[in-house]
Amino acid sequence: MTPKPPRKKSGARRLLFLLILLLAGPSAAADGVLVLGRISDDPRRHHEQLKPLLDYVVPRMRTVGITEGRVLMARDPQQMMSYLRRGKVDWVTETPGTGLLLADRAGARPLLLTERSGAREYRSVVFVRRDSGITEIDQLLGKTIAFQSPSSTSAYLVPALALRERRLPMGLMVSPLEGREPGSVGYVFANTDANLAAWVHKRLVDAGGFSDQDWDQLQRVSEAFRRDLVVIHTTDPVPRAMELVNGNMSPAVEARLKEVLLGASTDPQARDALRQFFRTTGFYEADAATQARLDNLRRGAREIREALE
Repeated sequence: MTPKPPRKKSGARRLLFLLILLLAGPSAAADGVLVLGRISDDPRRHHEQLKPLLDYVVPRMRTVGITEGRVLMARDPQQMMSYLRRGKVDWVTETPGTGLLLADRAGARPLLLTERSGAREYRSVVFVRRDSGITEIDQLLGKTIAFQSPSSTSAYLVPALALRERRLPMGLMVSPLEGREPGSVGYVFANTDANLAAWVHKRLVDAGGFSDQDWDQLQRVSEAFRRDLVVIHTTDPVPRAMELVNGNMSPAVEARLKEVLLGASTDPQARDALRQFFRTTGFYEADAATQARLDNLRRGAREIREALE
């Protein structure tokens, strides 16, 4: 008797995802309360950044039954997934890497993309010490690189994907002092951009990866970094940020939220709220080119997580 082939893991994951959606509770907005969520390591500061925009949005959604707004913070992506599945959060603002993870694993629906400080996209850069002898990303084999945190799009997912695309094996290090493996790129998380740059500058690691905007800021504030560090690779652009909604939000509420956010950039009454909302200058819908970048990022992020995490 010929044994049956094992069921593919992807099929099992799809079945589990469908069960999660079936068991998920209704969106909180069904009770007239719009809950805005964010993953945060500084809830007090982020609450101050989120609340003004929520206060702007809620009065403009009374026609679809919204009468109150609340902010709810999650400590990590897993807790936010739980909030979404249980209907405790309606609207999430996140970086695209984490946003697409919430879409994959908790049924969140991308609503709009977010323009911040007049920029819709950013890139990641990989940099080294100028005197390191490293001039291209392929030379990092047997070397070490620092990223910011596993939840960062520009300072982890995108530069890690650049290494993976070149078929460079990667191995996680607990600290920059851990011995590196000669046949792989050792990677470690520095937690902050400042640590990341300092580790490269002090030769604790060979390279670092974060956004081109962080690089520009670094060049402005430090003569030593400007003199001693150099970029060896720049990635293709990805969107700055995205807004998502609970997969169980009613179509009417979703449509009105989208309408209000799209109109906010031309409403003088929204100016201060947008500025406090992470220096947002507008919301927009993805065109074909941007959607293609998001699709590539989604596939790449899945690959990174399956291979490295």
